[in-house]
Amino acid sequence: MTVSLCVIAYNEEERLGSLLEDIAYQSYPRELTELVFVDNGSTDTTPAILSSFERSHKGYLRVCIKTQDKSNQAKGWNTALCSAMGDIIIRVDAHARIPEDFIQNCVAEIEDGEDIVGGGRPCIAYHKDEWSAALLAAEECMFGSSIMAYRRKQQQKTYLDSLFHAAYKREVFEKVGGFNEFLGRTEDNELHYRMRKKGYKFACCPSISSNQYIRDTFKGMIRQKFSNGYWIGLTTFVCPQCLSVLHFAPFGLLLLTLWFLILAIGKHALPLLILLAVYLLFDAVITVSAFRSSGFSQKKLLLLLMFPALHYSYGAGTLCGIILGIPWKAKHPTKEAKKEIRRVKRAVRSNTINEEDLDW
Repeated sequence: MTVSLCVIAYNEEERLGSLLEDIAYQSYPRELTELVFVDNGSTDTTPAILSSFERSHKGYLRVCIKTQDKSNQAKGWNTALCSAMGDIIIRVDAHARIPEDFIQNCVAEIEDGEDIVGGGRPCIAYHKDEWSAALLAAEECMFGSSIMAYRRKQQQKTYLDSLFHAAYKREVFEKVGGFNEFLGRTEDNELHYRMRKKGYKFACCPSISSNQYIRDTFKGMIRQKFSNGYWIGLTTFVCPQCLSVLHFAPFGLLLLTLWFLILAIGKHALPLLILLAVYLLFDAVITVSAFRSSGFSQKKLLLLLMFPALHYSYGAGTLCGIILGIPWKAKHPTKEAKKEIRRVKRAVRSNTINEEDLDW
């Protein structure tokens, strides 16, 4: 089976090289592998890195580099989908790492009868210092942000609602179409919801794994959580069915805290004290468990402050998204989004491997 491996990159000069190295060492035959790179308007050396890879690595079915003005991830992925010609389409983030048997195992699982496959996707830190280890601990533990099962290595095949770095049979996009380009951060949730509605299952397989780099700074992580929460708030006005209750847990924590704070000002402080006591107890227990799993360091003591900062920033983002959601929904071009989804569907159906596209 032919495979289209798609990567979207925006200013990824620091990490892109390691992913390209992983791609170059894949065990799956190059002559059956198409690489589709989309540069999303980078202002660093990302375009040069991609061009250099294309010149120096031969034998692939095709290497396609698309360039577009800066846009969101959804538009970048749609550009890749409209260019991909393989029987299987694989999505991998530019700030990721994949083992050498990644493509091979994805193909094997699909040949075994699955339509959409993926595996555990633990986070990793780019730097090896104590501060990066603390950031990784915050990102990796379930209390931080890793409640989703696909974030961890699976011991047996499990069917989930979503996957990261997934491989799809071509027919999935032919039937479902592409991404809603007017969504940010939640474009996967909405697309995978449409796939589930069509009856497709997401197989999380123990043979497949990949890694994702975390944000390098705590400020960057806070901004990421706020943005994630913000798009959760907005998406409730477009496709609430694609979201779960867990997406609103930080928002619920924020609302409870604000409500109990108002009661405390009115001389009813007990509810606020109970809430904070329970939360801080969990905070302390999870921090201690981080020491047990990855070793003690002074920087990890900051987890006691990092966890609430991540939770409340996410909740604040959701609150802002809900407040701004009504005027945003009024401007949301639903018809245009559906037209774009249909356009991608037609493009995926029409793309085929032609003799003139082959390098051999």
